[in-house]
Amino acid sequence: MPEVTSGPAAVEARGWGWRHASRNAWAVTDASFRIEPGERVLLLGASGSGKSTLLHGLAGVLGGEDDGEQSGSLLVDGLPAARQRGRAGLVLQDPDAQVILARVGDDVAFGCENLGIPRDRIWPRVRSALDAVGLDVPLDRPTKALSGGQKQRLALAGLLAMRPGLVLLDEPTANLDPAGVAEVRDAVTRLLDTHPATLVVVEHRVDVWLPVVSRVIVLGEDGVLADGAPAEVLGRDGASLAARGVWVPGIPPLHPPAPRNPPGEALLTAAGLAVQRVAGHPVASGIGVEVRAGSALAITGPNGAGKSTLGLTLAGLLAPASGALVATPALADGAAREPIRWASRELLTRIGTVFQDPEHQLLAKTVRGELEVGPRALGLPDDETARRVDELLERLRLSPLALANPYTLSGGEKRRLTVAAALATAPRVLVLDEPTFGQDARTWAELVALLARLRDDGSAIVAITHDLDVVEALHAARLELGEAP
Repeated sequence: MPEVTSGPAAVEARGWGWRHASRNAWAVTDASFRIEPGERVLLLGASGSGKSTLLHGLAGVLGGEDDGEQSGSLLVDGLPAARQRGRAGLVLQDPDAQVILARVGDDVAFGCENLGIPRDRIWPRVRSALDAVGLDVPLDRPTKALSGGQKQRLALAGLLAMRPGLVLLDEPTANLDPAGVAEVRDAVTRLLDTHPATLVVVEHRVDVWLPVVSRVIVLGEDGVLADGAPAEVLGRDGASLAARGVWVPGIPPLHPPAPRNPPGEALLTAAGLAVQRVAGHPVASGIGVEVRAGSALAITGPNGAGKSTLGLTLAGLLAPASGALVATPALADGAAREPIRWASRELLTRIGTVFQDPEHQLLAKTVRGELEVGPRALGLPDDETARRVDELLERLRLSPLALANPYTLSGGEKRRLTVAAALATAPRVLVLDEPTFGQDARTWAELVALLARLRDDGSAIVAITHDLDVVEALHAARLELGEAP
């Protein structure tokens, strides 16, 4: 295959829309705009407004007629986007979905190889791209050993190495620590400065990208809600956009009230705890912590420091490398002292878990079916199961999607679904990995308020997060893990 010519691409949507076949609903309707070669655009909109769908359309990877129905046209350099796939580089919302090969260097090189770039030019690009995104690991490091945030950097490095004419980024900093956020943004900026390309980035951290972009396009139910210079759009329409759920700098989401009561009895205690992803390779050690009823604990720290691994260990899903993790009688309630020894049914009402990647825990064919899995496993009566499911669908704005396939939901909707599924069994401890990932300002506030109510009702909340607003909003105690080993 000949090497694809780079240079900025032109993009145009003419009344474009897309309806997911299995969802039976239009993700985007009647979107019309033109993006000139070299423009840098921030694409905003409420959760579920079709931002990710539009990026997939521009990348030419939405699928055929069996996958959905298209209206209007979506063009890249004047041709249908599906015929211009070599022109676009896409970083997906879910970094796991882009890991292809077993070793870091090979994974970054994969896109260049598919574009027919000569081998002697590929590997300098690979090393330069990894340096640019701050992923300082050996080229032969197994990709399965990377944390979620590191995989996100890996995906971006693969795109940077390709040097496409159209750069499409879907929440590229969602799972990154604050230093990583700046590194990724600056890496993208350097790419655009040295190898000019057209940029379309979807990001809820609006203020991070304002120094980079020259234009804001806001998607809504009826197509494009606003389009123009960032200062103009956010200044003129800021209040109305915030009311729709768009993150607007200077208009923070509502925080819930402070806890009604002080923390209650201990439910989990850890002493001298070390945690590991792979046997014999601890990623964090010397951990001492108590998880108390009616309180929130935030686990923070840089990417790769072991936050997710600690969360899975506290949840009884990974065995400790060393040290002790025990449940008090108040939580164990007749089960073994060590959560790792509990059967799945024993975990259901004691510790609920929301994984960093929502797709790792989707089981059913519909959203409603997903919420029914836990209650049915507990043997709850049909009327009680229906009551719990209906309440959660309503509280987390998922009712219109009850019959949709969970895999067709947006990233933010999948996150709310997995939170709801964990809540369906009413666990006493809830461990959530990046609980606010992909949320707009409105659903962020609603989700945090729900967690605060659970805390006030006596549950223990453990949140692994880079979102320091979550820490503040939940009045959470903070456990900071150190640098990655």
